[in-house]
Amino acid sequence: MERETEGFILYLATERGLSAAYQLSVRQSLEALALWMRAKELTLADLGTQELSTFLSDRKADGLIASSLRITAVHLKVFFRWLAARGKLPMDPAEPLISPRPDHTLPETIHSGDVGRLLDSIDPARPLGRRDRAMLELFYASGLRLSELCQARLEHVDFEEGFIRVTGKGNKTRIVPVGGKAKEALESYLHNERPTLVKKRTGSHVFLSVRGGALSPDRVREVVKERAAAAGIDQNVYPHLLRHSFATHLLEGGADLRVIQELLGHADIATTQIYTHVDAARLKSVHRQFHPRG
Repeated sequence: MERETEGFILYLATERGLSAAYQLSVRQSLEALALWMRAKELTLADLGTQELSTFLSDRKADGLIASSLRITAVHLKVFFRWLAARGKLPMDPAEPLISPRPDHTLPETIHSGDVGRLLDSIDPARPLGRRDRAMLELFYASGLRLSELCQARLEHVDFEEGFIRVTGKGNKTRIVPVGGKAKEALESYLHNERPTLVKKRTGSHVFLSVRGGALSPDRVREVVKERAAAAGIDQNVYPHLLRHSFATHLLEGGADLRVIQELLGHADIATTQIYTHVDAARLKSVHRQFHPRG
């Protein structure tokens, strides 16, 4: 199992060109399967559809949520399809698997007023204030994923046109507008603070650490949480919350769902439609609160 897993990860990296984050996610699913197989004293040749269904059921019993179960099922399908296509297995045991039904939890958002409080609380005169303000402004103004912000480079930003080029899931590139406030914050950081962070081996990443290297995703998460706490916001604030809020607030403002899909970089409109449920839930809440017979 270990050898086949390594071969499959190499295939995803070299032939499919999938991201390191996706490769890690697949590896985690397959390593969980390998542990389960060892506990059951099974080999790859022993695995049929029933065994894989039992594995997913056991993962659910261990507390894995529906969305993670669906991702695991997808990983199993692509892995075993790859094995069967290369003649390593006589048949694909994962093909008949039925993916767990998705849960319908709505994406969490933050009120636009709290976003304003958060952004306005960051003092650009304080150390790293310009950098952190620019990061949070960009998350909210452009709906970037965490990985997209960390990978952003100077050559990707077009200040004249007001756009940033990002590479998202599946190495797909898209052009996203940078709003006026975000553009202003970004220019202030690049002109006044980033030069002080540059070291001998610094690359062209937009956002730098105090050591001159690219900011890691974990550090960006910490910065977002620290800034939210300093602003007195009780809600759990994280990068993807700002992305959800970006989409939700656009929809509430009347933006077309297809435009939001393009801005977020969703391959399927069905992924973007979750935000229509958020808006519907908000409308129902307002109706219940204010209608005399709500």
